[in-house]
Amino acid sequence: MTATLTRPAVATRGHALVGTWHLTRLALRRDRVILPIWIVLLSVVPAGTVSSYNQFYPDAASRAALTAGAAANPSFSLLYGPAFDLTTAGGFIAWRLGGFLALLVGLMAVFTVTRHTRAEEDTGRAELLASTVVGRYAALTAAVAVSGAASLLIGLIQVATMSSAKLPAAGALAFGAGTAGAGLVFTAVAAVAVQLAEYSRTANGIGTAVIGVAFLLRGAGDSTSDARWLSWLSPIGWAQQTRPFAGERWWVLLLPAAATVVLGAAGYALLPRRDVGTGLVPPRPGRPAAKPSLRSAFALAWRLQRGPLLGWVIGFAVGGALFGSIASGISGLVGDTEQTRQIFERLGGSDAIVDAFLAAMVSLFAMLSALYGVQATLRMRSEETGVRFEPLLATRVSRLRLAASHLVFAYAGTALLVLVGGVFMGISHGLRSGGGTTVGSAVGDLLTAVLVQVPATWVIVSVCVLLFGVLPRFTGLAWAAGALGLLISLFGPVVNAPQAVLDVSPFQHPPKIPGAPFTATPLVWLLVVAVMALVAGLAGWRRRDVG
Repeated sequence: MTATLTRPAVATRGHALVGTWHLTRLALRRDRVILPIWIVLLSVVPAGTVSSYNQFYPDAASRAALTAGAAANPSFSLLYGPAFDLTTAGGFIAWRLGGFLALLVGLMAVFTVTRHTRAEEDTGRAELLASTVVGRYAALTAAVAVSGAASLLIGLIQVATMSSAKLPAAGALAFGAGTAGAGLVFTAVAAVAVQLAEYSRTANGIGTAVIGVAFLLRGAGDSTSDARWLSWLSPIGWAQQTRPFAGERWWVLLLPAAATVVLGAAGYALLPRRDVGTGLVPPRPGRPAAKPSLRSAFALAWRLQRGPLLGWVIGFAVGGALFGSIASGISGLVGDTEQTRQIFERLGGSDAIVDAFLAAMVSLFAMLSALYGVQATLRMRSEETGVRFEPLLATRVSRLRLAASHLVFAYAGTALLVLVGGVFMGISHGLRSGGGTTVGSAVGDLLTAVLVQVPATWVIVSVCVLLFGVLPRFTGLAWAAGALGLLISLFGPVVNAPQAVLDVSPFQHPPKIPGAPFTATPLVWLLVVAVMALVAGLAGWRRRDVG
């Protein structure tokens, strides 16, 4: 008598959603650090801005000046969106934060869906799971569920915190619904992107490109009276067009709901049309043999790093031009009260409001460039887990040489980004300034300002190298380190956080130029910390097993 082994009946029938709950729990476990950071960061900021608004604009005169200043400069509409009502804290928050929060929740959604779908296929884990009793749609459904639930949770917490800050409940609900709706739309966008692309970096590129186009459409529509309809093509514009705290338009929420359903259905329809590990858009075939310029570790790193670096450079150039164009009019926007000066001083600026604003923006560029440094460094970890490092290390390429080929982009790239942002901000500020500031002097001042910020960015990059070399399984914590520094530096001064808390962020230590005097001591200490972490990380990388 012989026994016959058969697969379970459920797997034979190919139940499409078998294993979804288990994959959802796995995704939540893997994101137990980074996802709460996203949720907290995007949820509590609006309510925390209420007290700042009351400090900046304590009376009707200052609020009238705010409204007039926002209307006088089209760059404000391009950057922040339409100002429906700036006479209330809720209306101000919807104007200043609504578009940016929709953009950030979109990035969270794209990265989350890609991480738990396409990235799993890159490493081969998805194919391994597919050989078990796991349905064809389980991984995508789990990723969409985690991203969608996080978006909804962010919206709900925004509603709760803004209501607890004594803002109108209807406006808080519209604001939270707009943010959550943007997250759901970009979750569906990511569901389509992971079907089109063959690699996770390409899927992330498609998703972030869609977000960038949405932001540009919104900006172009809001800053041009003849093309208002453009903002209605953008999910970010939809979040603002709900008009929180300014006569809510609830019907606008139907737009993100419909887009989510349509795009999500497209993602599910495309999924069975491709094999695991492939995309619907086939990659271009490579050359039969590599060109001489590609036959080195550095050339390979350049090939892998150039796309993200170019995208970040373009973003910093555009951001620098935008912030520089509004700097000369910032006094009319924020007012000239004693409370204003105190807040800007805590942010790191001087008594001059324009210099304080420029110093704060330079610091922001440094924080964002550090995130690029984390991304560039973590590319080593993705190449390692994708089993693409081992064939290289089997040749004459040493571990340190391989790591150095990527780290040159992580360190030099962060410096390049802040330089690009500073140059474009200086050019734009010099051209728009109505005073005696020339383009040359503005660029010179801002180049000095951005250069002193570079050691702080290198500290974050070195922390990432340390995790890669010593604790490779926890390299994702590097994003938490960058986000924590950004959170403390951006919102700590506004909420009057203790100095001991502010000092945790490396971005609080460089001198805030222009306006503040130059001091070399904090820069030396930041460089010492960065070098020590870098050396420890490379030492760990030399000694640990690959993979």
